[in-house]
Amino acid sequence: MIKPISYVKKLEGKSNTHLIKFDDGYEYAVKYFIEGFEKSLPNEWVAYSLARYLQLPIPYAQIVEIPAEFSAQIPDFIPSASCYQFASRYVPDCYNAHEVNQIKKIVNEQQLASIILFDYWLSNRDRTKKNILLKEAGNGMYDLWIIDHAECFGSYNWTGEQVEDLPVKILKSATHRLMAQFVNDESDFYEAIKVIQTIPNFLIEEIVSIIPEDWQVSLEERKILSQFLIRRRKKMLPSSLRKFMEREYIPLHLVERNRGEGEG
Repeated sequence: MIKPISYVKKLEGKSNTHLIKFDDGYEYAVKYFIEGFEKSLPNEWVAYSLARYLQLPIPYAQIVEIPAEFSAQIPDFIPSASCYQFASRYVPDCYNAHEVNQIKKIVNEQQLASIILFDYWLSNRDRTKKNILLKEAGNGMYDLWIIDHAECFGSYNWTGEQVEDLPVKILKSATHRLMAQFVNDESDFYEAIKVIQTIPNFLIEEIVSIIPEDWQVSLEERKILSQFLIRRRKKMLPSSLRKFMEREYIPLHLVERNRGEGEG
């Protein structure tokens, strides 16, 4: 396990995140476990692990142990009830989507359909323009990374009953529409759903089981979360995809096509 060696700064946001340098030579955005946001770190861990399996563009991350004496040196530190925190490797020289005026091309566009479906699978209501990173590749082209999954499963402090009752609905996300503009072949979505549906059940259960005990996810909640992920990808994700295609993707590309014909 990597160890912290120096504090850099506090990062923006409400989730008690700090930039810390570790002994592997990299800086990490470290989210601390805090009251009121009890499920933020479990959400981050589960989302990260599944995204890595799907080979989505998410920064390398891991669960880390931060000694209390190190944390005590952090200015305005909010005390944590856990010695284990979630650390995501910092990706330098990036912009969020609010900071980029024009995107001509997403270099890793073949991953965009998978990202959208991933958010629907995990019911991630927080895919905002601040929660993607754009790394410039020259001439208006960018590599896209996804970050911040604290509000998956509907909330950063969900209960088991709330997860079981999560609806199947269109997620209102300008970022999804932005990404969908660069998905030129709708078959990308159908290929992505096939991959999600082939993740072994035991892997999902194993990922959930690794959540540290003091992150306050009960055995019953772990069972509910695993069952939710297994059930939702088979029974609900196809319905979410149909709704997204009908209400978002197809209308968006019809507008683009008509605009192109008008300009021609």
